[in-house]
Amino acid sequence: MATPGRPARPEDGPSPDAPHPTEQPPAALPYPSPHTPHPAPHPAAHTTSSPTPPPGPTTGATPTLTAPPPTPPTPGTGTGGTSTTPTVRQVWTRTRGIALALVLLLIAGIAIAAVRSGERHGTLDPRSADRFGSRAVAELLADRGVDTRVVTTAAEARSAAGPDTTLLVAVPDLLTPHQQRRLAATAHGPGAAGRTVLVAPGTSAVERLAPGVTADPEPAPDTTLDPECSLPEARRAGPADTGGLRYGTTLPDADTCYPSNGSATLLRLPTPPSDTGTADRTGDTVILGAPDILLNDTLDEQGNASLALQLLGTRPHLVWYLPSLSDTSAATDAQNQRGFFDLIPKGWLWGTLQLFIAAALAALWRARRLGPLVPERLPVTIRASETTEGRARLYRKANARDRAAAALRLSTRTRLAPLIGVPPSQAHTPETFLPALARQLPTPDRDLHTLLFGPPPATDAALIALADHLDALEREVRHS
Repeated sequence: MATPGRPARPEDGPSPDAPHPTEQPPAALPYPSPHTPHPAPHPAAHTTSSPTPPPGPTTGATPTLTAPPPTPPTPGTGTGGTSTTPTVRQVWTRTRGIALALVLLLIAGIAIAAVRSGERHGTLDPRSADRFGSRAVAELLADRGVDTRVVTTAAEARSAAGPDTTLLVAVPDLLTPHQQRRLAATAHGPGAAGRTVLVAPGTSAVERLAPGVTADPEPAPDTTLDPECSLPEARRAGPADTGGLRYGTTLPDADTCYPSNGSATLLRLPTPPSDTGTADRTGDTVILGAPDILLNDTLDEQGNASLALQLLGTRPHLVWYLPSLSDTSAATDAQNQRGFFDLIPKGWLWGTLQLFIAAALAALWRARRLGPLVPERLPVTIRASETTEGRARLYRKANARDRAAAALRLSTRTRLAPLIGVPPSQAHTPETFLPALARQLPTPDRDLHTLLFGPPPATDAALIALADHLDALEREVRHS
């Protein structure tokens, strides 16, 4: 303590008359008051500050601490700049894998189609000029006065058959048993074709189309064969490329030509007598073991052209039957009346049932334990305005003005019901709600039914006007 007459010394301590260091204005405190909220510390606030002046009498203005200015929010990250619409770059990043896969798939399809475009297109088609077509032989026949007609259904083939017609069946194995039996009845029955030519029929097809003929499962080892028969057409043609399927028959008067290992690759069967016993019919059936004598690529080899022209040019009309998968006569009447489930093999039904059982077992194995729902706290708190804005954007994206208008009217009626004394259960009944609402308004002659229960608005402007009218109505009821 200092005594009168001498100056104060530091070791004497502070004088009782001097102001206490804590007796400073709140603005000069270096720490915020615990009773007042303070902003979050800014990175710039961690700089070194000047030391606090020692206690004692002070002269002049009291020093104060000034908080640094807040950092402005980054554009696009604040509350006002939040956007949920993805940018073009984000859309491309998400979809570039799928787009690349689709492009590769398209390129692969085009490449496969281009590679296969030259493969056996129009096989045995008299309109096709490629190596597997038969346009050359059709044009040679036309020069000799034989007209060629192409048919693709069994009905057309049967109707075009006649005594002055040669019926050629290009691929007999594509015919169903029903078609084969009906075609055989046409070839051997009344009004039969003058000649029927079957090109390389298989075992089952030849048994139905030419009864009494069997096919050897082993094909001929050689392609070019000699006639070795008395058939005039074969003897004039000489060696030809008939080596393919081999056939055998026990029918009398059958010509077996171009044999290979004891079985013929070309058969000519005379048409059997009719039911009346007449045997004056001159029709016959010719079976070829290979189609090579009809193809553009091999027509000029060996005696192929001569043999083809003689076999197909005996009548003035040639009906060229190309079996088609779209032929409605492929099935019988009973088969055409079958439903979808009748066409599915039974094995597929059992397989589908097994897949369902396996899927159910896998779901039970991987599913979590079933129990009551447990509420969980959301990791963040979403503002009501943000939720409303998001739902409004969904309505706008779906162009769902009807749902938006229904939601606005429903919420307005729900809020107005307790104000006009209507139970909540009857707030959505016009017969009860509208009279009670009209009694609360100074102008009861307004069209409240259209406003609260009317049709949905047709445009966005009408929807906004509806929201404004509903707000005005609610304010009027609350202040009435």
